Amino acid sequence: MHEGPMLELKREWSDGIKKTIVAFANSEGGTLLVGVDDEGRVVGVEDCDQCIVRVMQAAGNAIKPDVTMFVHAEVEEREGRPLVRVEVRRGTARPYYLAEKGIRPEGVYVRHGALSAPASEAAILAMIKEAAGDSYENERSLVQELTFEVAEKTFCDGGAPLEAQHMRTLGLTDEDGLFTNLALLLSDQCSATVKAAVFQGAVKTTFLDRFEFEGSLFRQFEEVLRFVDRYNATRSEIGSDLRRVDVRDYPEVAVREALLNMFVHREYAIPGPALVSVFDDRVEFLNIGGLRPGITENDMKAGVSVSRNPRLANVLYRLKWVEAYGTGVQKIMDSYAGSGQTPSFEVSDNALKVTLPSMREDRHPPEADRFSAAGPFFDTSPSSPEPAISRVEYAVVQLAKERGEITRKDVENELGTSQSAAIRLLSRLQERGLLSRVGKGKNTVYLA
Repeated sequence: MHEGPMLELKREWSDGIKKTIVAFANSEGGTLLVGVDDEGRVVGVEDCDQCIVRVMQAAGNAIKPDVTMFVHAEVEEREGRPLVRVEVRRGTARPYYLAEKGIRPEGVYVRHGALSAPASEAAILAMIKEAAGDSYENERSLVQELTFEVAEKTFCDGGAPLEAQHMRTLGLTDEDGLFTNLALLLSDQCSATVKAAVFQGAVKTTFLDRFEFEGSLFRQFEEVLRFVDRYNATRSEIGSDLRRVDVRDYPEVAVREALLNMFVHREYAIPGPALVSVFDDRVEFLNIGGLRPGITENDMKAGVSVSRNPRLANVLYRLKWVEAYGTGVQKIMDSYAGSGQTPSFEVSDNALKVTLPSMREDRHPPEADRFSAAGPFFDTSPSSPEPAISRVEYAVVQLAKERGEITRKDVENELGTSQSAAIRLLSRLQERGLLSRVGKGKNTVYLA
């Protein structure tokens, strides 16, 4: 007898047998003979029953997921001596791993020739994908040390505390109590990010502002929504009843639905951030992952919705963030009714871009390079002697209004700019009467 890819010899019971069982279950199966030395000589097992108990305890407790249904141990006699024969079949819930080590190379083993060797991360990911049926959110997360501070608050605010039984029902944990990738996305350790940028004019030439948002998808959604809102100017119009009506550049409903669409339909298995780009005349939401196979752009506009992440969509539905039947696109279209502008949807094999045009007619000519914000300080007519403010200046004023007061450090952190640039910006806003300075030195604050 010689060891090989499907045969392992052990003189007696040892913890190394656990690695062998894991390797066989992760590979093509195999046979383990306990009571045979490395040279193939039968030496026998002193207590076969005890050896079988240890094998099955290891299969049920020391190895995850439970591999006992793929392991069979029995006593066999050779050359007049008893030995234990352990048959291990290829498992269906790969990767199997040592419970004390977790789903990582030091815990996941495969057969390489006659050796049980640690699996590479690529091999582990391939096994996870295969077991999950090509569904990223259902796969076991490679990271199991997860916290849910933001998610727990979000669920609590939604009237649905996030408890263990709910996590299993929603798909955040699998049948073995392990966290799935859906849990990873909602956890504080989420690896997916969103990059947002503000550009001068209508092309991606000059950055005015940029950020990268990370953490739980719940946190990212709220922060990206606030980011876009900061650059979504409000202007005042006089209605037919002579009452003032405040109108946003971009309908709030459209912005929210476009963001939700970006989060729900994103292909999280593909590395790379989702992108939000703010221009003078439009906002673009670029998502990794095109439409699901068989769904066309016309289907999408008609309300046909086949989510790439149905469990994530279900979570958001339970929290009442989304509707159940793909009404997001129709809400976006309806919010522009009568404005003279139409949102656009561009679909490719691996991406989906939603573009929301500004409802300000004067923002659309290519030569337009002014940004005027209506309100008590501004006259929005082209002939106004008041100089237009930039989106960055407008955002700083809005930030001061939101917080009640801001500091120079706040401006540096929010805009990612230098101290000198923040000082110049705040000085310009003071000169124009948009901000007032209170205090001195470290106690200086700015009020809108």
